[in-house]
Parts: sequence; C-alpha cells; structure tokens
Amino acid sequence: MRPNINNNNKKKIINDPVYGFISLPNDIIFDIIEHPYYQRLRRIKQLGMSHLVYPGALHTRFHHAIGATHLMLKAIQVIRKKGHEITPEEETAALVAILLHDIGHGPFSHTLEHDIVSGVSHEQISSFFMQRLANDLSQEIDLAIRIFENDYPKTFLHQLVSGQLDMDRMDYLNRDSFYTGVSEGVIGSDRIIEMLNVKDNKLVVEEKGVYSIEKFLVARRLMYWQVYLHKTVVSSEVMLTFILKRAKELTQGGDDLFSSPPFRLFLENNFDLSDFEKNPEILNQFALLDDNDIMGAVKVWQFHSDKVLSLLCSWLVNRKLFKIEIAKTPFSSDRLTYERDLAKETYRLTDEEVNYFIYTDHLTNNAYNEKRENINLLLKSGEVIDVSKAADNLNISALSTPVEKFYLCYPVH
Repeated sequence: MRPNINNNNKKKIINDPVYGFISLPNDIIFDIIEHPYYQRLRRIKQLGMSHLVYPGALHTRFHHAIGATHLMLKAIQVIRKKGHEITPEEETAALVAILLHDIGHGPFSHTLEHDIVSGVSHEQISSFFMQRLANDLSQEIDLAIRIFENDYPKTFLHQLVSGQLDMDRMDYLNRDSFYTGVSEGVIGSDRIIEMLNVKDNKLVVEEKGVYSIEKFLVARRLMYWQVYLHKTVVSSEVMLTFILKRAKELTQGGDDLFSSPPFRLFLENNFDLSDFEKNPEILNQFALLDDNDIMGAVKVWQFHSDKVLSLLCSWLVNRKLFKIEIAKTPFSSDRLTYERDLAKETYRLTDEEVNYFIYTDHLTNNAYNEKRENINLLLKSGEVIDVSKAADNLNISALSTPVEKFYLCYPVH
C-alpha cells in the first residue's frame, strides 16, 4: 500500500549559494514560483552576455528574484522591530512584488529589452504578468501590484522593491559579484538592512549606517565599469542587437528564417505597448520566449545565405567579437569613415550592409542619482538629510556625478 504522502507541503527550503538556506515564507510564494511564467526565469541569464567575459556569470533571473525576496523578508522584520506596523497582508504583498519585479524581462535580460518589442519596458511587462497571475492564482497579488506601481500609501514598501536602496540592488550586487568573481561588488547587505528605518512613510537609513552606504555606492560604480558596462560585454551586446535587427528586417521582407513559433511572431511584428494592452495573446507568446529561442536561432543563422546575418551570428557563436575602443570624447567622423571603408573592403559589404558592423554610442555610469530619488539619512537628532550632504562624505557627493564615456565598435580586421 502506498504511504500517505502530503503533497500540499509548500514550505520549501532553497539552498542558495549566496545566502545559504532560504525558506519560502508562505503558500502564495510557492504557487507563484511553480507557475510557468516564473519558471521561465530559469532560462534567462541575469547578466545577458557577461558570461563571454566572466565564464561563471551563468546565473539566472530565477536565482536573483528568490534572493531579493529573501532580503525583503529580512528588511520587513527589521522595520517591524523598530516599531513600524507592517500587516501580514502587506508583508505578503511586498514579498510578491519583489519576487515578481523582474518577471517581465525577455531573453538575455536588458540586452534585447528594446529590440524584441518596441517602447515597452520590462517593468511594464512585469505589471501585465502580475495582473495575469492575480487572475490565475490569487487576488492577494492585487496589493502587490499597488506596491510595485507605487500606488500605496506606505511608500517605503515600494522603495524596498524599486528605489536607490531596494532589495533588487542589494541582491544583484552580491550575487553578480559571487558569480563573476569580481569581489569589488560585495556589499554589506546585512549591515545596511539592519540600519533601515522609516520616517514619514519613507525609507531612511540610520546615521551610523552612512559608511555602509558609501561602500554600497562605490561597489555599484565599480560593478558597472567592471561587469555591466565592461567593454567586451558591450561589444557582444551590440552584436546581438544587430543580429536581431537584421533578422527582423529579413523576416519582415519575406525571408523564412529558422525560429521557434513565439520568436517568429516577434520577428514578424514590432509590438508596442498598445498591442500588449489590446491583445492578451501577445503576453502569452512573450512568456514562451527565453535565451534558448535566441541562441538556437543564432546557431542556425550562421549558415544563412545573407552575408550580414551569417557573419554576425558566426562571430558571436565563436566569440569573434567586435573590437571596441573607449574614449572620453566622441569619435570623429573621419575615424568612422575610415572604419566603414575598411570593413566594406575587407568583407565586401555594401553601404547599407556596413551599418551593421560599425557602431558608436556612449556609456553612462551613475552610481547615485539624487535627482531621481534620494537616499535619506536619519540623524540622531531626528532630522532627515540626503546622504550626499553628510558632513564628511565627499565620496558620496562625487558618486552622484554621472561619468560618461564614448565607444566605437568595428570588426576585427
């Protein structure tokens, strides 16, 4: 006789390499994780093309969202301990909001965010997914949507999901450091979370946490230069976006390119926000897209008859990436003309084709954007000031100034 096994146990434990054992706090979290929309995140890399520079950077959005949810629970416990009311319903909603904050990411995360669809951010797609999950699973998610969209009186709950000191950043800096091996990104998340407090429904950091905040901002700037905006990562991302652009052009011109059915739909159409709002099926098809659709096609396209598509795909598959130069000032038109002419001659490209091989743009690294939202410091006197105004923290003031660099990509000759 089969033993009586309880299949309704949703109190699971996840062994996370960054934080150790993570317990899922309630049933709705388990139900969301089990949903196909969420399982898709296992097949989307957190750092896009960064694994071409840091071979260990193969962790996924699934990893990251679970970790951010773990940190959210710790933050809520700290804030409660300091006398601020967070109801069980608000706690669950905040956990759901951070768990789902990245569910709208498409293949390779930020790399293709503006290429697979037109003018639709991953945050907007996350909102669509959250609304659909509310219909599928539980109306408890409605409050999570309000917190996610900053439509709830307790503003600090939204700031914990999306703000200058949110649990998203707390997790990705530590996690991305762990998987890339770039130790400069390690932050004292436990210390920062212990220093969190609330004043006038806004998130603040207690004065004694100011040096942890400084280290957090320095780590963020360093991680952007060393990982997120690493020049080789940028080069590979430019190549992948050009591949998708060429594939769309060929498909919409009548070419029957190899692709999975959902990928084909997005190659054939330039869907925008209104399309998602009018046609629910588009979200269903987006939910079927992941990194495998893209790379499976790229592997096949390297043998396509179109020279542009085949060259770019072959180079990306074999890591023959664009050469990239970084400068403090824009590249001259003479330099661009030289690189265009050399690429045309070397690869026998037309004037139209060479546009897929030469590219210049700029990179901006802004560790702390006080114009968008402040990190507020709660002084012992009870006064609240911007962290950059702390008397002896000139470093933080400097970190609020954006750093801009220019880059030029071109083929290896």
